[in-house]
Amino acid sequence: MKNEPLSAARHVRFVELSAKALRALADGDLAGGSAEAGVALDAHFVGERARWIFGYRADQVATDPSAARWITRAVVSVPDGTVVGDAGFHGPPDENGMIEVGYSVVPRYRRQGYARAMLKELLVRAAGEPGVRTVRARIASDNAASLACINGFGFTRVGEQGNERDGLTIIFEVPADAVVS
Repeated sequence: MKNEPLSAARHVRFVELSAKALRALADGDLAGGSAEAGVALDAHFVGERARWIFGYRADQVATDPSAARWITRAVVSVPDGTVVGDAGFHGPPDENGMIEVGYSVVPRYRRQGYARAMLKELLVRAAGEPGVRTVRARIASDNAASLACINGFGFTRVGEQGNERDGLTIIFEVPADAVVS
């Protein structure tokens, strides 16, 4: 795929990753995860970071099956059908109506507008969900691309946290009803 100008609007759709697909990916089984998802996933889906996340999410769904509708999904570019990343929420909304977004773009598709398209779709979904009042994003302070990505979506910096392993993370929030589809 050739690089498109950043101004080119991207469109994406989400494909559910079942508990079986999540477990296959966590185990490094790209073929099994792809077969279960019904789309050709990229090797990015069985990298170290992804395997940890998909294992965590598989365990989360095993503990709370209702979380399945909220968590990580494969992201497919429309209309070409290329899997460009994964995105979703960290789980169902908490007791205060807060939900946290997470997204990752396959390296060869970065800086092409896919992260913004993913985030937009997540925010639209959150705005349409009863009981969701706040959307949170936590971004590493040195992740310039993700910090730039949330610009224009109304996020406000509300805090920060840090530890030796992950470094400084900045916490942003936006009211769910502030999103315009």
